[in-house]
Amino acid sequence: MSFTRDNGRLFAEGCAVSDLAERFGTPLYVYSRAQIEAAWRAYDAAFAQHEHLICYAVKANGNLAILELLARLGSGFDIVSGGELARVLAAGGDPQRVVFSGVGKREAEIEQALDAGILAFNIESEAELERLNTVALRRGQQAPISLRVNPDVDARTHPYISTGLKDNKFGIDIHRAEAVYHQAAALPGIQVTGLDFHIGSQLTELEPLVDALSRSLALVDRLEAAGITLAHLDIGGGLGIRYDDEQPPSPAALAQALEPLLAGRAQRLLMEPGRAIVGEAGLLITQVEYLKPGHRDFAIVDAAMTELLRPALYDAWQNIEVVDPFAAKAHHYDVVGPVCETADVLGRERLLALAADSLLAVFGAGAYGFSMASQYNARPRPAEILIDGTQAHVIRERETLSDLWRGEHLLGAQ
Repeated sequence: MSFTRDNGRLFAEGCAVSDLAERFGTPLYVYSRAQIEAAWRAYDAAFAQHEHLICYAVKANGNLAILELLARLGSGFDIVSGGELARVLAAGGDPQRVVFSGVGKREAEIEQALDAGILAFNIESEAELERLNTVALRRGQQAPISLRVNPDVDARTHPYISTGLKDNKFGIDIHRAEAVYHQAAALPGIQVTGLDFHIGSQLTELEPLVDALSRSLALVDRLEAAGITLAHLDIGGGLGIRYDDEQPPSPAALAQALEPLLAGRAQRLLMEPGRAIVGEAGLLITQVEYLKPGHRDFAIVDAAMTELLRPALYDAWQNIEVVDPFAAKAHHYDVVGPVCETADVLGRERLLALAADSLLAVFGAGAYGFSMASQYNARPRPAEILIDGTQAHVIRERETLSDLWRGEHLLGAQ
């Protein structure tokens, strides 16, 4: 692991975290290059026996430097907006390694992706299929597509991040998908190239993924018998990370579980990990501003739901530790931010030995941290730092107050 302790002090690779906080200020996002690259390589190695493409899910963390690191490794990318496509291209990503997911692709985004020449659109509705066909024909092109099939499999995760049930907005019902494939194959502006499914995020069991793949392969076989041959099979992402006491499966365990189903299959295998690549590679560093005793003891810190939304949005649990522990009596604190919302809680009932200027590290913050950050309460977003051994690189500057109203205009004398 890239976050270790030496004589009690927390280090990110070869850098003391307290030194980073002093140098760059807080709140502060800190990422480990070594851990990001190791996580991606674990996926790549696990599926080495198949022709495959690891398509990192940009929504987890879209910082240009992180995308650049992954592009250099040969990564593909899973995007859900035109903005994410622009980020991938700006970071040097190969558009032929990009798949475009998302239920609400706008016409301008479709044209942007056709201009770039992406690998495939993951189609999530019949209406989207018709729109894509219309746009492609108008441009004199054929659009490569996969259907995102909704296999109606319970991922056994938080309901807000479950995506593979028939009640979810994602994908095309697996019982309807065969007819939609035949419809797509008949459209002159469409080139059918694959099948995609994604059942949810923060998965800690393999059985739901095996079940989803089994159901999807039965559909693939029926399509092939009808003359529709698919070039790739996209099994999505979603493997979890360890926030508390979870024991998520490894990429190697996933590959082993899927191997009996994939053996002898000619399709190129795609997958879309995001959190599993960057989640455990990131810390959010925050400083205690005030200790407020009472019916509940509060540690009021300078980070908030504006920096890390997951606890407020999902009631998510993330480990919080003192950066440089010292001899003091520990108390149970609710670690809260300064935002004017009762939901602005980073952690409840955490046993911590604190002073009014203590530094805290929130672990597992590399995914869905900065990417979900906001400027609510007119709070500038924090800096992001990438650690490479003993070197600390600023990969996003801390926003200034004037950044808060960039693009806004006064009425003046009107």
